[in-house]
Amino acid sequence: MKARPLCAVVMAAGHGTRMRSSLPKPLHPLCGRPMLLHVLDALSELYVERAVVVVGHGAEPVTKTLQEHGPPDLLIDFVEQRITRGTADALSAALTALPDDPDLDDADIVVLPGDTPLVRAATLSDLVVEHRESDAAATVLTARLDDPAGMARVVRGKDGRVARIIDDAEATEAERDIDEVATSIYCFRRGLLAPALRRISPDNLKGEYYLTDVVAVLHGTGHRVTAIVADDPSEAVGVNDRAQLAEAEAELRRRINTRWMRAGVTMIDPGHTYVDAAVHLAADVTLLPGTVLQGRTVVGRGARIGPHTRLVDCLVGEGAVVEQTVGHDAEIGASSIVGPFVSIAAGAHIAPGTSTGAFYTALGGDDDGL
Repeated sequence: MKARPLCAVVMAAGHGTRMRSSLPKPLHPLCGRPMLLHVLDALSELYVERAVVVVGHGAEPVTKTLQEHGPPDLLIDFVEQRITRGTADALSAALTALPDDPDLDDADIVVLPGDTPLVRAATLSDLVVEHRESDAAATVLTARLDDPAGMARVVRGKDGRVARIIDDAEATEAERDIDEVATSIYCFRRGLLAPALRRISPDNLKGEYYLTDVVAVLHGTGHRVTAIVADDPSEAVGVNDRAQLAEAEAELRRRINTRWMRAGVTMIDPGHTYVDAAVHLAADVTLLPGTVLQGRTVVGRGARIGPHTRLVDCLVGEGAVVEQTVGHDAEIGASSIVGPFVSIAAGAHIAPGTSTGAFYTALGGDDDGL
């Protein structure tokens, strides 16, 4: 079967009122990178022809951030949803940004929220593969939860296919007993999506156009709707408040630490070691408890960092030892010994082989002459 083109729509127009923040929700950082960029990073690993990001609240800073820091190999267009009228309305607006290109008429479209930073590229790939192999009009990423309260339930027909998705507030008692929930991540056939969206009405408790209603429309017109159950339900959990932000941060950090340990980095206590997404570590680096590496810090082979050290945008040479030190935008030479109780100012350069004493302060400049 010839693979159809693949496009993507990312929903990032919500106000995020539960975050209680002046910063737009998609820009809240996780492991040093805005939440929305984690979603786009996962998308960029698929063969996506182009992506449309629906913006709304905070449209200008969100757009600027993606233009400056988005994945370089992902073509991104923007559509603004000025009045929030539901996810189906946002998707309808997004479709207007896809060009009238005959090559894209029969495209598949991955749709996902911008507040699901834990979703993996492999999961999105599995969703697309299932969608194409089953020749479905729509495929839903679902999850099975021990406690599905508050989540939209997936109602299947007698044939086992997805018949509809019902919001928790509008579900019957029998439907609330269903443990399979929808995750707001879908794959649609473009040619069938637009007509289905036009048939949706805001006949619900919130008076909004629900994207979940597209499933019932497609099923009711005889089209195949399938589902794939996520191996890890946490991938599709949205971040709506600061508590969920912290939970997502912890999971992302666990993944980052695991990846580096498998690449040859020693972490004495991974639970108390914090490494941002853009940090690079060489093999045989040792990180002691309380180490915080942020920004674009690079640590050379065999270096030992910590305990209780925070480095931001720093370069650490091979074999260096840095303990109980704070540094920002500085360079620490190979085989140098820094700390304890050292503060390194921005722009400072600690020469290779240097040994600093307690309470030393390295000032900025091309070379501190140490």
